[in-house]
Formats: sequence, C-alpha cells, structure tokens
Amino acid sequence: MNVLTVNVGAVTLKLSVVDDHDEEIASTHADPWEAGDQGPLHDLRARLDTDEVTVDAVAHRIVHGGPYEQAEVVDDRVEATLRALAPLAPMHQDRTLDAIATVRTMFASVPHIACFDTTFHRTMPPVVTTYPLPAEWRDRWDLRRHGFHGLSHAHVARAAPTIARVDPGARIISCHLGSGVSVCAIRDGRSVDTTMGATPLEGPAMATRSGSVDPGLLTWLIEHGGLEPANVSNALRRRSGLAALSGTSGDMRDVLEQKRLGDDRATLALGVYVHRLRSAIGAMAAALDGLDVLAFTGGVGQNLSELRRAVTDRLTHLGIRVDPLLDKEAREDADISAPAAASSTVVVATAEHLTMAREARARVNGTQSAASILRPPSRVE
Repeated sequence: MNVLTVNVGAVTLKLSVVDDHDEEIASTHADPWEAGDQGPLHDLRARLDTDEVTVDAVAHRIVHGGPYEQAEVVDDRVEATLRALAPLAPMHQDRTLDAIATVRTMFASVPHIACFDTTFHRTMPPVVTTYPLPAEWRDRWDLRRHGFHGLSHAHVARAAPTIARVDPGARIISCHLGSGVSVCAIRDGRSVDTTMGATPLEGPAMATRSGSVDPGLLTWLIEHGGLEPANVSNALRRRSGLAALSGTSGDMRDVLEQKRLGDDRATLALGVYVHRLRSAIGAMAAALDGLDVLAFTGGVGQNLSELRRAVTDRLTHLGIRVDPLLDKEAREDADISAPAAASSTVVVATAEHLTMAREARARVNGTQSAASILRPPSRVE
C-alpha cells in the first residue's frame, strides 16, 4: 500500500509517498508554504502520474486531535471536530484543514486518514495530564494536558534504541527542536511526560512562540497593562521566543550567525533557549528516574551541532558526554556519544511520515490500533 503523507507545519508543507517497506518513493517540500497554494500538490501528482505511481491512501498530520485516541478516517464529522479545536492550535489547524479539503478532492477515490500529534501522549498518567484548576472548569471544557509532536516522538521511540543499541524499553528523552520545541519522556516506547500541554504554546522557548510564561504576568498585562486578549495571544505565538529576544526571524541559524558576529541580543536569546531546554531535559529525567538515551530530532536538533553542544555541555551530571567529531558530522541517524558516556546521545532524522504511513495502513486494514503501531520493535535489530 502506497501512502501519501501530508504534513502541514506552521510555515511548511511536506509531502511524501511511502511504500509497504517504509521506503520514500516520492517527496516534495515547500518552505515557506502559504495555505491555499496548490502548486506543490499538483507538481507531486504530475510526477506520480508520469512515473505511474499509485496512491492507495492519504495520511494527514493533525496537530490537535482533542478526544481522538487513534487515527481516524476523515469525514465531515471528524473535520467539524478538528475545526472546533483550531483555536487551541491556531498556527497549524486551519492550514491543515485547508490542505485536507484540497487533497480530498485531488485524491477522491482513496481513504483519507487523520493522524494526530496528540495520540502518542494518551499514555501519560493523570498526575501529568491534570491541570490544578477549578474542577468546574476542567469538567466543563475537558481541560487537560495533551502534548504535541507525538508523530515525531513516536518515531524517536522506535528508532533511538536501535541507533544507541539499547533495549527497546529504555528510558529515552526525545528533544524535538524545530520552529516548535517539545521534550518528551519515553519509557517502554510510551510517552510518560512531555513539555507541551493543552496547546503547543507550553514548554521551552521556541522560534516565535514564548513557551511557558508566568500566567500572573499575562493576566496583569490584560487587566492592568491595557492589552487586548487577542493581541496577547497573537504576540505569544508569533512575536515572542527567539524572534523577540534576538531581533531576527527566530530561525536558529540566524540567531547563531548573529551570535558569532557578537550581537548581544542573539547571545541572550541563545542563552535563554538553551537554559530552558536544559531545564526541560532535567524535568523529563526526573519523570523517568534517570535516562538511558538523549535524542535530538527536528530541523534544529538534527542539523545544528553547535546547538547540540551548547545543550549537552552542562548535562554531564546525567551521564551525557558527546564526542565532538561525531557530533559535528552527524546529520542522519547517528550515535554521537563519547566512549565513556554513561548515557547515550543520538541524532534521529525526522521521519513523521513513516509513523503516519504506519498508522494509516493500520487504520485502513483494521489490523491493529494506532497505539501498537507507535510502540518500538520488540528487540534491537
């Protein structure tokens, strides 16, 4: 079964066709991508037609899955539920729904499967998912921590043990570092804690998102600072984070370049980012009672060794030691641990499309639940 995966990010669009052997047989990537731009989709469709490649199912990455516990067939009811969740993920959900409408028309004869970034975190216990808020609020609106980047963290759960050559049940801390940032604690292939909460805004500082901020400060800005709630919401998502601190776009490559040029704002921005990321890793280590593998994935985590070094240099108390030469050369799946390290450090190439394809196949075939698809293999290969 060939599965077309449609991955809409906050500013990007990634399209891949994955076969039964998890081989990517066609792909394209638009960065940046504006919602409504059908060019990349038509270009890929034309290439598939030319090469006589069939698409048997389409998998759509959905950032906020709300109540869903496994992948679902996309229909009008599912779309309505996802649209109602859009205010909780405004940088992603509407863009994704626009893409779904286009692709459902373009590939009308095949099943379309919604694969949720929140599903992987459904295994988190109530002590992790429960907010200490009034019961009437929690009951009325089902307020809870959902977690995000689950499709990425699920791939790390499968790939990291093999790369590090450890047992699949190992304690893994997965750092998804892209325009968004989340850290996940994984044990036995399952999520037990993560930094993002009810929305993709909680956690460490990100490219343009603030990450966690004192809620008392935010209520003060609205009640006494004269700011409108909508303006605060927009600023927290689009005008904060690395962009606000450094004066750049928020792209980590720009921040690092400005820091090399001696820019004080970029130096502060990187310091804040690294400090909060280290703190998150420490919290996830506490949730796991230690760690066996620290994994870096996402565009920043996978490609910027300078950032990895800045993070890991002060994690030796967790047994983390990185080989500078291995780290500098790593781009794809790689173990970058120093020989004497008590815990492994690995780079995992981002592969959300593989998790999506597995989930879509399982849903179409009705052979197993999404939860079992997300679990790692039973032995180190």
